[in-house]
Amino acid sequence: MKSNLNKSISLLAVIAGLSACVTINIYFPAAAAEKAADKIIDDVWQLKDDAQTTTKPTDAPIAK
Repeated sequence: MKSNLNKSISLLAVIAGLSACVTINIYFPAAAAEKAADKIIDDVWQLKDDAQTTTKPTDAPIAK
């Protein structure tokens, strides 16, 4: 009985070990990643430039 339990545990350990060795490789083209990064950088710089060019409100009263 103890031998069957040891065999079952060993079998489960082997199955778990083999399943842990599975690797999934995802191909992501470097050119596409670089293009996406450049777009994000351009968007961030554009937002920063827009924030600097906006005029600050003056203390002048608003005409009604």
